[in-house]
Amino acid sequence: MENKEKKEGQNKKITLTKNEIENKENIKNKKNKENKKDKEQSKWGNLNYFNKFKLKNYVVTVISIILLYVVLNLTIDPNDIFSYTRGIYITILIFVLFSVSLNISVGIMGQLNLGQAGFIAIGGYSAAYISKILVNYHLPATLHLLIVSLFGGIIAAIFGFLVGASTLRLRGDYLAIITLAFGEIVKYIIQNLDFLGGATGFSGIPQGIITFSNVYFIVVISIIIVVMAMTSRKGKEVMSIREDEIAAENIGIKLNRVKLYGFTFSAFFAGVGGSLFAHNVGILAPDKFGFLFSIEILVMVVLGGLGSITGAVIAAVILTMLSEFLRDFSQFRYLIYSIILIILMIFRPKGIFGTKEFTFHETKQRIKEIRNSKK
Repeated sequence: MENKEKKEGQNKKITLTKNEIENKENIKNKKNKENKKDKEQSKWGNLNYFNKFKLKNYVVTVISIILLYVVLNLTIDPNDIFSYTRGIYITILIFVLFSVSLNISVGIMGQLNLGQAGFIAIGGYSAAYISKILVNYHLPATLHLLIVSLFGGIIAAIFGFLVGASTLRLRGDYLAIITLAFGEIVKYIIQNLDFLGGATGFSGIPQGIITFSNVYFIVVISIIIVVMAMTSRKGKEVMSIREDEIAAENIGIKLNRVKLYGFTFSAFFAGVGGSLFAHNVGILAPDKFGFLFSIEILVMVVLGGLGSITGAVIAAVILTMLSEFLRDFSQFRYLIYSIILIILMIFRPKGIFGTKEFTFHETKQRIKEIRNSKK
C-alpha cells in the first residue's frame, strides 16, 4: 500500500511538473508572439513615419517651388516686354542649369571637365538651327522651346558620349587637358561653318518663344531629374568613382559604363541650358564659348561645393547677380572672382555646402540643436 501511495505521489508530482513546464512554455510563447508583434508594429510604425516624412518633404518642396515662382513673377512688370527684371531672372536660371550640369561630371563623378562650354555651344547652336526651321510651323511657344531644348540636349549628349568614350582611361590633369582641347576645337569648328554664321555669329534666333515661366519650369524639372538620378543606384555608382575608383571597381562597378553615363548626362543638361541661352540672347557668337566661359561655370561649382546640387544652385545665383552688379566694372569681374575663390579656399575649402545638400528636415534639426545648446 505504501509503495502504491508513493508511486501515486510521484506521478502527481510528475504531472504537476509537466503542467508547470507546459504553462511556462505557453507563457513564453505568448510573450515571444507579443514581442514579435511589437517589433513588427514598431518597424511598420517607423516605415509609416518615414513615408509620411517623405511625403511632407515632397509637399513642402512643391509648395516652395510654386511660391518662389509666384513671388518672382509678381516682381516682373507684365506690360513691359523688355523687362530688365525678367531678363535677370532668366539669365540666373540658365546659369543655374549650367552649374548643375557641370556639377554632375566635376562634383559628383569627380572628373575635371574644362570643356563644358563646348557642350553648351553644341546644344545652343543645334537648337537655334532647328528653331529657325520650326518657326514656320507656328507651334505654341512652350512646346517649341521644349522641342528645341530636347534636341539640343540630345545632340550635346551624343558628343558627351563620344568625349567620355575617348577619355575613359584618363583622369586628373590629363582629362582636364583633353576636355579643354575639345571645347576649343568646338569653338574653332563653329567659326568656320558658314551655315552657323561663322565668326560673325548665328543670328535670327526666335526670341519670342522664351518667357520667364517656361524657362523656370524647364530648369526646375531638369534639376529634379538630376536630383532623382543622382540619388538613385546609378547615381551612387557615379559618386563611388569620385570617392575611390579602385574600390568601386573591386566591388563590381563597371567604371567605363558609369563614366559614359556621367559624361552623357552632364552634356545633355548642358545642351538644354545652351538652347535656353541661345533663345535668350538671340545671337550666338563662337567667341562666347571659350575657355573662360568654362572656368566661370567651374567657379560656380567650386563655390557651391563639389558634389552639392543645392550648393551649385545657390552659387550660380550669387555669382550671376554679382556679375550683373559689376556690369559697370566688367573689366574687374574676373579679378573679383579670383579674390572670392582665394578667400573661399582659405576659410571654406569645401565650398558653401561641401558635399552636403540643403533639406528642410536637416535645417529643422539644426535649429533645434542650436536652441537646445543655448538652454
